[in-house]
Amino acid sequence: MHPLFLKKVGEYSIKPCTLDDLKDVININLTTLPEHYSDLFFENLLNGSPETFLVAEKNELLVGYIMCRIEYGFSNLKRFSVGRKGHIVSLAILEDHRRKKLGNALVEEALKGMAKQSCRESFLEVRVSNQAAVLMYQNLGFQITSRLEFYYKEGEAAFLMCRDLTNSDDQIKQI
Repeated sequence: MHPLFLKKVGEYSIKPCTLDDLKDVININLTTLPEHYSDLFFENLLNGSPETFLVAEKNELLVGYIMCRIEYGFSNLKRFSVGRKGHIVSLAILEDHRRKKLGNALVEEALKGMAKQSCRESFLEVRVSNQAAVLMYQNLGFQITSRLEFYYKEGEAAFLMCRDLTNSDDQIKQI
């Protein structure tokens, strides 16, 4: 395995994203998700949280990504608590490469990156209609903490899902 690769998943490799990968990441986003971001947004996330911006590839072809940012603020899990938290901003995998555990692997490796950055929790927003993603996140230890009505541009609600990272350091290292 190449030294930059973090994990192998069958024929796929999970590795840190590079500036050279951003064009492919942006194309995956445009192809697979209704939420689109500016090129500068992708670059800022890569520069700000490189340990949690990862890609999946097969035969040097990028097929998926996860991008996160490290934030500081009020906890989504513990009342009146403040600390570092990892925000999963976007996760996408090309249609032909889904259902191969790539989403799980990308999230697991991003959680390790968050733990290395002393994050106390991780959170994300997911469409209430995306039951496959909700189930995947639940299987990875996330819980639905609230429903955000009219979260998306066209009016769909989102679930806010969170995972405590403070009590699961050993679990994260073993993932």
